[in-house]
Amino acid sequence: MAAKRASPKVKSDNVFGQRRKQPKMFRAGLYARVSTNDQQTLAMQNRAMREYAVRRGWTVAMQVREVNSGAARREAREKLLDAARRREIDLVLVWRLDRWGRSVTDLLATLQELEHLGVGFVSLTEALDLTTPTGRAMAGLLAIFAEFEREILRERTRAGLAHARENGKRLGRPATAAVHAAEIRKLHRTGISKSEIARRLQIGRSSVRRILAARSPSRA
Repeated sequence: MAAKRASPKVKSDNVFGQRRKQPKMFRAGLYARVSTNDQQTLAMQNRAMREYAVRRGWTVAMQVREVNSGAARREAREKLLDAARRREIDLVLVWRLDRWGRSVTDLLATLQELEHLGVGFVSLTEALDLTTPTGRAMAGLLAIFAEFEREILRERTRAGLAHARENGKRLGRPATAAVHAAEIRKLHRTGISKSEIARRLQIGRSSVRRILAARSPSRA
């Protein structure tokens, strides 16, 4: 009697009668930035982030790099944020927090926008992963530091204004042609032309015409 041929065992995707869910493949957007004097670290940042993405099983859907100073507008970062707004990426991966944010306030604002969009954020060096409960708790601490930073800036502004007043510096908008109104009318009564008045007082002719067209305060 011929022995029954053993059929190959096929691994089932069902678990206890239910189909096993396949893990989601996250699409990562990688962002690297260096200053103009530190471009040699750019390749290192990119390599470390790509290796990390592979270990996490993520697909690198987008990779941008920027070479500029911290104060400059970051066009590459804006492209990555636009991709997040279009739901083309599921998370943003950066080398370090100071590579991404210009300040604590700027950092918090972008993280809050990403959270609103449902896009994760991971900083490789600080091991900050906002897709986890621990990472989200750390983001709450960033909000505290951002408010602290804003308060410091407000205090510096108030101190600077107070110092300027103490030194007799005039604050506010510069004086306009209106301060010359009386002199403009006086010169005009002597027969001097509007163009000559504007030249003497170094103001615009339209300002001279406007003041002369208005009623004199004594006639109001």
